Amino acid sequence: MGNDAQVDIPTHSIEQAITRTKESCIVNRTIQTLNYKGLLWSCSLRRICLSALWLPLGALVFCYVTASIFQADDIHETHCRVYNVVPSISAITGISPQRYVWRICIAYHLGPRLLIGSLYYNYHRERTSYIFEDKVRNLAVNLGEACYWLNLIELLALTGVTYVSNRENYFVHEKIFIIFMVASLLHMLCRARVGCLASDVVEPVRTNKLVWILFFVAIVATIGLIVFFLRHRLLCRPLGMYPRAKLWFYILNLNLL
Repeated sequence: MGNDAQVDIPTHSIEQAITRTKESCIVNRTIQTLNYKGLLWSCSLRRICLSALWLPLGALVFCYVTASIFQADDIHETHCRVYNVVPSISAITGISPQRYVWRICIAYHLGPRLLIGSLYYNYHRERTSYIFEDKVRNLAVNLGEACYWLNLIELLALTGVTYVSNRENYFVHEKIFIIFMVASLLHMLCRARVGCLASDVVEPVRTNKLVWILFFVAIVATIGLIVFFLRHRLLCRPLGMYPRAKLWFYILNLNLL
């Protein structure tokens, strides 16, 4: 006599369930295989930004070394016909083939800089939302906006300085560099100022002290740039030193992400 509680499961139902399970496993395995084969290369945002940070400096060293070895007469030539100690950035990046290396590196450098500018803009907006005092909050909002637009102007000016060399159009190159210099200093000042607002309410930006230090160093470099440029340009003194200040200023501003 059979047990009443026992239920006979049809054989074809078991076979269908096994078949569906196998098909599901095959589909999942196929999806995993496609995802694995489709991932050719991955890189974190931090590594991309660090490579963009050091790439212009590496390009400067490459352009300076190669130009000094193979094209020394071209890069040391000045309008006063006097000897120059260190060539300017415009000189070593305005000759061929160094100009192409420099332009490629700056093109790669600009992408992460634009992205980081947008990230800082959102970060300052979120940080400002925790400030309760209206006057301080409005000041922080205005400084955050100024940081974003000055950073954009700085990058556009850097693009113009890079792709319009002094050999092609010295007048335009010089004016764009002035815009780049002013925008860079104002950008650093606004960024350093907004990072220390309402420090009793919100935590100060971790890199704020470094930004202040770089800002004062850039001010000193800018003063040296102007003094030595006028000394060399107007008085035609030999052993011109203004390119050193110019190199110093470029390195600070190109690597301040």
